[in-house]
Amino acid sequence: MNAHTSTYVLVPGAWHGGWSWRPVAERLRAAGHRAFCLTLPGLADGDDPTGLGLNDAVDHVVSEVERLGLSDVTLVGHSWGGYPIAGAAHHLSSKVAKVVYYAAQIPIRGRSMLEDNPPEAAAMLQELIDASPNGAISPTLQFVQDIFMQNVDEQSQRLIADLLTPQPGGYFTDSLDVPSLIEMGIPSLYIIGEDDRALPRSGSEFAARVGVEPILVPGTHEGMLTHPDEIATAILKG
Repeated sequence: MNAHTSTYVLVPGAWHGGWSWRPVAERLRAAGHRAFCLTLPGLADGDDPTGLGLNDAVDHVVSEVERLGLSDVTLVGHSWGGYPIAGAAHHLSSKVAKVVYYAAQIPIRGRSMLEDNPPEAAAMLQELIDASPNGAISPTLQFVQDIFMQNVDEQSQRLIADLLTPQPGGYFTDSLDVPSLIEMGIPSLYIIGEDDRALPRSGSEFAARVGVEPILVPGTHEGMLTHPDEIATAILKG
């Protein structure tokens, strides 16, 4: 390991597992760095999502960094994964060198993801949570085709829809009570796909929450799968 080796901990978004970051992780490793792809509680194949809350996701990121003995870490989060990495950065502040948000939602202290969404979207998600016997939101092919991965070949869309797992509702309804990255003095980077249509706010608005300008890359909300070269390059240059 040389002096310029960095350590990346990649956290997936809602419905996704660590598999979604593997193409980017392989490119980071090829560039001489270490990369760890996490799968959060409730989102591995066969997991029970019942009763899980945001703190469970935050605690998992923290415990994995500590278990692996990592330091000088760059936390990278996709989509909803912006929430657990923000919470983990607070608990791991002495071990975190940077936080990278890719097509991510950046939390506001005391506001849940549902509360930060437009009212109609929040109401729809809450209805799905309330209607579920285990309080989780199941993925659908239509969601992938219309929001996550539009204008991509149908075979790829179906493959991703089959890989997604139900999202624990508590991950959306819980909030964080931690300072912002700006308050903690942790550098950050915000990357957004040019054709992303999944976020409830613009990339510029989210990036402004951590005091940076967004970096545009090709692709939809699933660009880490369709454009891993460009995502990896943006992370490394940042």
